[in-house]
Amino acid sequence: MEIPASAGKKQEDSNEKKLAWWQLSLIGLGCIIGTGYFLGSGIGIKMTGPSILITFILAAVGTYIVSEALSKMSAQDPQKGSFRSYAKKAFGPWAGFSSGWVYWFSEMLITGSQLTALSILSRFWFPNIPLWIFASVYALLGILIVIIGTKGFERAQNIFAIIKIAAIFMFIVLAISVVIGFFGGSKADFHFHYHKTDFFPKGIMGLWSSLIFGFYAFGGIEIMGIMATRLKKKEDAKKAGASMLLMLTFIYLISLIFATSLVSFNKFNAKESPFVIALDKYDISFFPHLFTGGIIIAGFSTMVASLFAVTSMLVTLAEDGDAPRIFSKKGKMKVPPLALGLTICGMIISIILALIMPDRVYEYITTAAGLMLLYNWFFILISFPRLIKATKFDHLKRFIGMLLIVLAVSGTCIHQTSRPGFFVSIGFVAVVIIVVVILQMTKRKKKNLFPQGI
Repeated sequence: MEIPASAGKKQEDSNEKKLAWWQLSLIGLGCIIGTGYFLGSGIGIKMTGPSILITFILAAVGTYIVSEALSKMSAQDPQKGSFRSYAKKAFGPWAGFSSGWVYWFSEMLITGSQLTALSILSRFWFPNIPLWIFASVYALLGILIVIIGTKGFERAQNIFAIIKIAAIFMFIVLAISVVIGFFGGSKADFHFHYHKTDFFPKGIMGLWSSLIFGFYAFGGIEIMGIMATRLKKKEDAKKAGASMLLMLTFIYLISLIFATSLVSFNKFNAKESPFVIALDKYDISFFPHLFTGGIIIAGFSTMVASLFAVTSMLVTLAEDGDAPRIFSKKGKMKVPPLALGLTICGMIISIILALIMPDRVYEYITTAAGLMLLYNWFFILISFPRLIKATKFDHLKRFIGMLLIVLAVSGTCIHQTSRPGFFVSIGFVAVVIIVVVILQMTKRKKKNLFPQGI
């Protein structure tokens, strides 16, 4: 007797092990902490100096507001498509289509950003090997983990999360040791900048332009929305998100205080981690090797998270008719092969970009990826009051969140090296809008040709 597809799906879902809230928090940490923080924060520091601390505080506030809105919607109505499904319920099919494809493009750019960053970091040991060779190797390894399936992804992310947190704490412990007097350091080396001119060396404009890199370091909360359907108690979604963000913000700020206090901000760049630069002059020869290895693990895990999210999103798009149905068909693998194939094509384009323009590619792709992520965060906030009965305080938080997102997006327009990323992101969004318009026009023509009742 043939088992109906819906019954098979229910059986498959019931066989999946449910998650406790702390497990989802750990997965969130594993997905979020990546090269956007370990490497991208150096670009932000160079833009604004020690006031990067304010950048990260503002980004943490904005992220919390978005995360809370998403978790409330997840608790009330868990959806496999997460924010894309909520956009569709709030505004109609066009919103679900737009949100899903903007997210797909953003995650592909994030994957490209991570691949490029991993390749740059790997040159620490092998300076003469081209970026595209490293990118190809990391891409292949990432695809293998995704093929293993959801269970393998969760186990890998838990391990990666512990390694990443350990790497940050290692930096903090070593930085404290330097200030105490170990490794050739002293208290005099620690310069916390109190004065306005030292704290804001690039002024308010520098702070404004750096906001995108603060938000990018928190990118990944969408994964928690997608994984929230696996919670034992759906009402724990908010607790999982809040706990994860509190821990993340704390370790981000402490490590950044030490990084910006131990070395002048103009020494930071996009090719080395700010934390390696901060301890470079001290007698800690093992640290650059060990920490760079930790960063590579961090970036790789974030890349795998992006691959998992983007493939899952493509499957839900196909199931809802917002992408060709063929992308949702499963073969012998746990992951639909054609959905994974399209993701691989996107990765190949990222590798080609790394080959063509290796000097600025990381900053350009990072900016564009961060912006497209924020476009979806904005969509989450405008969808929220249509699906959840919002209080006056909820509305206040929403407006604060939307204002912070608008500031981060507009800040990229005022900085020369971020501006290309802004135009790239607008280009992707324009493509999605054009497709939506074409689809709407096609539907109207069909209705006119085949009116009801004929």
